[in-house]
Amino acid sequence: MRGLVIAALPASLVLAGCATTPPAGLPPVAVTAVTETEPVGTANADAADDPAIWRNATDPSASLIVATDKKSGLLVYDLSGRTRFTDNSGLLNNVDLATMPDGRVIVVASDRNDPMNAKLRIWRLDTANARLEPLGAVSGGTGEGYGVCLWRNGDDLIAYSVLKEGTIHEVRINLNGAPTGEPQRTMKLATQTEGCVADPSDGTLYVGEEDVGIWKFAPGSTEGALVAPIDNKYLVADVEGLALLRTQNRAVLVASSQGDNAYAVFALPEMTPLGRFKIAGGRVGSVEETDGIELAGGSFGPDFPDGLFIAQDGHNQPAAQNFKLVSWAAVKAALGLD
Repeated sequence: MRGLVIAALPASLVLAGCATTPPAGLPPVAVTAVTETEPVGTANADAADDPAIWRNATDPSASLIVATDKKSGLLVYDLSGRTRFTDNSGLLNNVDLATMPDGRVIVVASDRNDPMNAKLRIWRLDTANARLEPLGAVSGGTGEGYGVCLWRNGDDLIAYSVLKEGTIHEVRINLNGAPTGEPQRTMKLATQTEGCVADPSDGTLYVGEEDVGIWKFAPGSTEGALVAPIDNKYLVADVEGLALLRTQNRAVLVASSQGDNAYAVFALPEMTPLGRFKIAGGRVGSVEETDGIELAGGSFGPDFPDGLFIAQDGHNQPAAQNFKLVSWAAVKAALGLD
């Protein structure tokens, strides 16, 4: 999310600016959130940012959410939205997690405490006690850390460190002993970049260039293709969080169209638009200016029988920012998806 900078302007320009109508995309269908998390600890600031979901396969209602307060660290929530654990590692922007073949749940966050040297900070999620155990950090490249996403390829854990200025570093994380990072390929986009997601089936990488659109990088390639440009129909700048769900019947990519408080849904691999939705007020409040999103399939209990979608809420007044939890079944029904 971009901060708002106010400067002294001539009255004529101020009046002209007031008359400008912000762009709006195609009308989205409306869904409502089932519940919401407790607010992040940092009040009166753009602080909540990005969620990740761990699904408890044996007891889905006991699943957990790891999310960032980008001013102070990580939070662990349960599905009721209650805060179970707080980590105070400072300026952590985005987060992702992966379950390794040995059962360890590894959490990686983009660390921007040093704006000149990005880090990938690493924890193990103690799923029984909803706690994070720090494991260490590896380099995420030279520059300010911003986005991160993971791809588990067999026994390998691959992280994508997205720098704010547009460089994306692929890093293989070795978890034998203290974590180490092995640089792989480097990709580059021209302007500010943050959200990313990797297709679990083959590692195809999707990256959001905020004012341009969504790029696709084939496995092993350093050259990307713009597969969903900002068009003020499905995507209105900024493009923020990305989430991907692959099931037996379909694979979809969801993008936060922050510019008009909506979410665009695309069918993979062709990026065919399937529609747009928004989160309106209901049992809990509506959602605006979403940064990070996450989507996970399967049952998460009776409230989320066919998947869980989570969105950061940039406006949660009078409380601090938080995250809203939405039934994916409700989204599919609203969009008319199978």
